[in-house]
Amino acid sequence: MSGNPDIIVVGGGSAGIPMAVRLAEAGKKVLLVEAGKSHKDVRSAVPALMSGIVHTPDFDWMYKAEPDASVGGRPDVWPAGKRLGGGSSINGMMFIRGHHWDYDHWARLGATGWDYRSVLPYFRRLEDNERGCDEYRGEGGPIAVSEVRSTYQVTADWIAAVQQAGFPRSPDLNGEQNEGVDYIQLSQRKGLRSSTAAGYLKKKPRNLEIMLEAKVLRVEFVNGRAVGVTVQRDERSETLNANEGVVLSAGALNTPRLLMLSGIGPAAHLAEHGIDVVVDSPGVGQNLQEHPAVHMVNAVSAHTLNLDSKGFSGVKSMLKFLAGRSGALTTGIGHAQAFVKSREEMEVPNLQLAFSAFAFDITPQGNLALRPESSVTTLVGLMRPSSCGQITLRANDPDAAPKIEHELLGSDEDRLQLAEGLLIARKVMGQLALKDQVTAEIRPGTEADSVEKLMPYVGAATIPMYHPVGTAKMGAADDPMAVLTPDCQVMGVDGLWVADASIMPTIPQGNTNATSIMIGERASDLVLESLRG
Repeated sequence: MSGNPDIIVVGGGSAGIPMAVRLAEAGKKVLLVEAGKSHKDVRSAVPALMSGIVHTPDFDWMYKAEPDASVGGRPDVWPAGKRLGGGSSINGMMFIRGHHWDYDHWARLGATGWDYRSVLPYFRRLEDNERGCDEYRGEGGPIAVSEVRSTYQVTADWIAAVQQAGFPRSPDLNGEQNEGVDYIQLSQRKGLRSSTAAGYLKKKPRNLEIMLEAKVLRVEFVNGRAVGVTVQRDERSETLNANEGVVLSAGALNTPRLLMLSGIGPAAHLAEHGIDVVVDSPGVGQNLQEHPAVHMVNAVSAHTLNLDSKGFSGVKSMLKFLAGRSGALTTGIGHAQAFVKSREEMEVPNLQLAFSAFAFDITPQGNLALRPESSVTTLVGLMRPSSCGQITLRANDPDAAPKIEHELLGSDEDRLQLAEGLLIARKVMGQLALKDQVTAEIRPGTEADSVEKLMPYVGAATIPMYHPVGTAKMGAADDPMAVLTPDCQVMGVDGLWVADASIMPTIPQGNTNATSIMIGERASDLVLESLRG
C-alpha cells in the first residue's frame, strides 16, 4: 500500500474482517492489523477438529480468569481466537442471531438504531443461507449458513421429544419465531468452516492490506484525535499512521485492555498503572457478561457420533468427508437446540437447550475425550444472567494478559434457573420419542431429582459458554457507563471507533458469533457515515 491507509482496523476477527472489507469496498484504503497467524490451517477448516484447537496456544490466547468463588474458586480459561477470523476460526460454528427482543432492548437502553428492524438488513447482508432468501434470511453473502451434515436419528427424536414436553416447533429460530425447537444451523460451506476470514477474504479488495503477527501496543492521539497505532513485529516497534482514524475490533477481552493502555478508561485505574489519562471513561472494562451453562449427559442405545469416531466406522467417516463433505467430521458443537422458558410468566426464553448426538468425558489431564459408549449431551445455558464482571489491567504492559474477574453464578436466581433447565432437559429425555433409547443418566445423575438436589451440581459443573460481551458498551450521552455513542464512536475523542462484541449493552440469546459479524457489518456503515459527515 502506497502512503498511509485511511483507516487502520485493529483485530481481524468476527467483526474486524467485515469492517475492514466493507470499508475497502467503499473505496477506503484500509490496513487490517492482526496479532495472530493466517486462518489457512486444516485444523481450523475441518469442523470436527475444533476440540483440538480451542485451548491450544497456536490458535487460542487462552486467557486465565481469576478464581471464581461462585463455582468453588475455579479459575476458568477463557478462549480468544489467535488466528485471522478470530472466534469464527475456532468456535463451534452454531449460527444463531439472538431474539428480536434483545435488539429492541438495546435500543431502549440507549443504543438507538440497533433495534431489531434496524439490524435485520445487516444479518441478511452477511449470510448465504442454505434455506434460501425471505423476509428474514439472506443469500449471496460472505458467510455460508448451512444445515447440519452429520445427521443422526436420535436428533430428530430429541426434537420430537421437546415438542412432546410442551414446547413449540419453530420453523426457523433465526427467523420470525425465536422460541421453540429446531435443528441447528452452522456457519459452514460444503462441510467446511465458514469463518469471516474464509468468507469475506475470498475476494479481498485490492485496497485492503493485512498485517499478520503484529501486536498493537496502543492507539496514538494528537490533539484528541486518533491518528494511528504503535505495533510490535519481530520484537521491533513502529508507529503506523492513519489519515482518517482507527477502529478497534480486538474483542470483548482485548478491546478494553487496548483502550486502557491508550489512556481511555477509569481515571483512578489508569493512574494506578502510571498511564496518562486521555479520557476518563469509567465504563471501559465494566459490564462484562457471559452465558453460564451446565451439561446433562445420557448413555443411549441409539447410534451416535461416539461410535463413528473409532475403528472401521472412523475410516468410513473419513471417506464420507473426503467424498461428499458430510458425516461425523463436519459436525459442529451441536445438532439441535431449543429456546424455552422455565416459567410461563417470563417475557422471553431464559434457557437454551443445545443437543449434541455425542458426549465427552474429561480426562485426568483436563482434556476432552469422546466417550467410548454411545452417548448424547444436552447443554443447558442461561441466556440472561444477572451477573456482570470486569476487565482490568494487570500492569502497564502490552504483553500482560487482561485481568478477567467474573462470577458465572452471580445470584441464587441464576443457580435456580439452571437447575430448572436441567429438570426440563431430563423431562425431554423421558418423553415417548426418546425414553426407550435412554439407558442411563451419566451426569448429573437421577438421584438429583429436585431443584434443591441439583444445586450442588450446578455450583460445581457450571462453565462459561465462551460468549464474553459488553466491556465497551454503546449508550446514550447521559449514561455514565457508556463508552461509545450508538454510532460506535469512542466518547471524548475523535477518529476512534469500536466494532466487536464489547459494544453490546446486554448479552443476546444464544451463541454470539453471528451477532458479532452483524456488528462489523452495521458499524462499517456507521463509520462511513461519520467520515462523510
